[in-house]
Amino acid sequence: MSLLVLFIIGIVAAVFGSIVGLGGGIITVPVLVLMGPSLLGEPVTTQTAVGTSLAVLIFTALSATWTYRRQGKVDFRSGWLFFITSGPAAMVGALLTNSIPQGPFQLSFGIFMFVMFALMVARERMKPLNIDWKIKRKFTDGAGNVYEYGYNLQLALLIGLGVGMASGLFGIGGGSLFVPLMVLLFRFPPHVATATSMFVIMLSSVLGSGVHVWHGNVDWRLFAALAPGALVGGRAGAVIASRLSGRQLMWILRVTLLAMAVYLIIKGIREM
Repeated sequence: MSLLVLFIIGIVAAVFGSIVGLGGGIITVPVLVLMGPSLLGEPVTTQTAVGTSLAVLIFTALSATWTYRRQGKVDFRSGWLFFITSGPAAMVGALLTNSIPQGPFQLSFGIFMFVMFALMVARERMKPLNIDWKIKRKFTDGAGNVYEYGYNLQLALLIGLGVGMASGLFGIGGGSLFVPLMVLLFRFPPHVATATSMFVIMLSSVLGSGVHVWHGNVDWRLFAALAPGALVGGRAGAVIASRLSGRQLMWILRVTLLAMAVYLIIKGIREM
């Protein structure tokens, strides 16, 4: 029964994570910490939840990226640029995970989620900045739609750094930071931002997971139960996302961020 529950959790987390570009860790990490005693008969530490979530995230992001690639929505050129800093930063974030006690970690995780929620609310009253960036991109998706956007090299690398750090530290993939910034600052279409985010998350997760494995933060029992669901859910989420509007994607993201932020902040304060 525990294996079945974990398999379902893997599917749900991956479906949702690939829809909004988060990667699923926003669901997996809190659920593992909360349900660990009932599923495994022993508590799951935050570090183990993060490490295991990030390892499973590889499969979620791989499955979603493959589907998005077939739909022609991944801007690989931009993705590789963001990965220049997100990859090494994911390794640094993974190293920092072991040095933060569980209570403060959950509190900081919740605050991070709330900041992302505030950014999403602000986006409702903000239009993508009309900045004439030096680096310009013209991207044609699989449906033949042509989009034009651009970015600044230094700022893009800085965003990649933040995404990678969040990925390694919290095990969530960093899409909650990546997607809104791509949309607001660089005028990426939401679907292209989500798809490209999953590609960067896939690459960064491999590096961050390697550090977590080295430090023994991956529970292979949990991984074996969650990974198959992540493969199924990642593909399903990418298909579902193709049928939603950009506005619907942002609403899903905002509601989830707020709910998880409140939960983690309360839990973190109680355990400090």
